[in-house]
Amino acid sequence: MKFLKAEKGRFAFRIQREEKQLLFRILELYPLVPSSHHQLSRSEERPDDQRLLEEALAAERVQHREQLAKWRKTRAGLCRKSPKGRLSLKAAEFEWLLQVLNDVRIGSWVALGSPDGPAEYLAVLNERTARHFWAMETAARFQMVLLAATTGGA
Repeated sequence: MKFLKAEKGRFAFRIQREEKQLLFRILELYPLVPSSHHQLSRSEERPDDQRLLEEALAAERVQHREQLAKWRKTRAGLCRKSPKGRLSLKAAEFEWLLQVLNDVRIGSWVALGSPDGPAEYLAVLNERTARHFWAMETAARFQMVLLAATTGGA
């Protein structure tokens, strides 16, 4: 995927068919971050505040899943059919896509046991965990391209 231009509140990318397929496979994994991962405070007990946080996150997940279902059904907005393989995103779609990709990336990292650095990644990599590593790295790659677009990079 390559950033082409940003104008009139839209971001345009060139995306190959295989990349589109990868992107949709990654999006299908959402959500991956376990609810227990989000803690309001690690040091003090605040059950009412924690409950409010969990409710807000659950509502956000419902919205994201509804948007994903709509995109999977119509594919409109995310991957418009174009002979040149273009992906056009409004600013709100851009932000939403970053959030969903981040959830997949962080959720995969958590599923791997939150390894810190290459040596720990290699230590946990096996047939069972390879799919989490793949999802984490693929989501990160899409995020990098999107974020580079915010500075005009490629």
